[in-house]
Amino acid sequence: MKITTITPYPTWVGIRNQLIVKVETDEGIYGWGESGLSGREKAVVGAIEHYREFLIGRDPMAIGALWQEMYRSQYFEGGRVLTAAISAIDIALHDIKGKALGVPVYQLLGGKQRNHIPTFATTKGPCGPEMIEQAQELMALGWNALRLFPAEHGSKNIYEPRQSIAETAKWCIKAREALGDAVVLGVDYHHRLSVAEAASYCQKMPSGTLDFLEEPIRDETPEAYEALRKMTDVPFAIGEEFASKWQFLPYIERDIHQFNRIDICNVGGLTEAMKVAGWSEAHYVDMMPHNPLGPICTAATIHFSAAVANFAWLETRASPGELYHGFDDAGIFTSQPRLNGAVYDVTDAPGLGVEVDEELVKKQSFKFWEAPHLRRTDGSVTNW
Repeated sequence: MKITTITPYPTWVGIRNQLIVKVETDEGIYGWGESGLSGREKAVVGAIEHYREFLIGRDPMAIGALWQEMYRSQYFEGGRVLTAAISAIDIALHDIKGKALGVPVYQLLGGKQRNHIPTFATTKGPCGPEMIEQAQELMALGWNALRLFPAEHGSKNIYEPRQSIAETAKWCIKAREALGDAVVLGVDYHHRLSVAEAASYCQKMPSGTLDFLEEPIRDETPEAYEALRKMTDVPFAIGEEFASKWQFLPYIERDIHQFNRIDICNVGGLTEAMKVAGWSEAHYVDMMPHNPLGPICTAATIHFSAAVANFAWLETRASPGELYHGFDDAGIFTSQPRLNGAVYDVTDAPGLGVEVDEELVKKQSFKFWEAPHLRRTDGSVTNW
């Protein structure tokens, strides 16, 4: 079997693009992958086109060797653009291999260790009574792990961290009182805080209010997270920005965090994700995958989650709290994972178990999408 074509499709689905990639072979077996670098799809398409030049004619079953060649085939190794491209191709190659062997992808990763994948759901309402009501509705539907968004999270222009942390802490305390101790509660700060702001936020709440704090600060400096670690006892859930096992290295080795928010569509695909999972298991860090993209990402992450021992919850954006922002368009993704209550069942279909209406995708023209460019009230730029 030989690779004959690799086609990237930046595809508008719901409210933004998904960069899906089709890898075809001379035996008629094809695979689908997805890149996770949302908002910079054109850059990733360029990298895929470079890789395509030497991948055509190669054996798609040699996934590990092709991964190494893609990563090491340029002097400037790594980076989020390149690993996002590698991720999409790697996932598609696993889809091909599973289909060729007649087995689901998790069988290629060591076999499944669970029959269904627990998820955490996210409330969409701003901090306030509506947020707590939505959390109660999600609990009634079977979710026992919930993520809350902080105050001002949905702002499109102005974001003031200190205002946000004061309001968010107040409503997190109220949420814990209203929802009880059994439910897992976390907050995603989307790396918008400084070390001092994140510490202040945590210190405004009684110990035990939160079960995890997601991405409170940016990830470039592990020492900053170590400083924050000394100032709070809230478990950290981080890693969605990491684009290689090497970025995970200091966090795992220094025992800085407790949950890995690994993104299979950015880290280097299933090949790299499995390496991070094994390394994390040795340090008792649980996998809590990032899954904000489309059904291909969801399917690949379900197979990964089924195959690893150290798994906590999979992010879902398909709960009634969010309804996936339309990212699961059934007209485009004619076969895809669907929630069964608060879990995803593990499919036995060969490959990933996802199918795409390629003709519908081909009719699209590319549309640019840009994340909000946030500023503080003094006019300075801050993180989205």
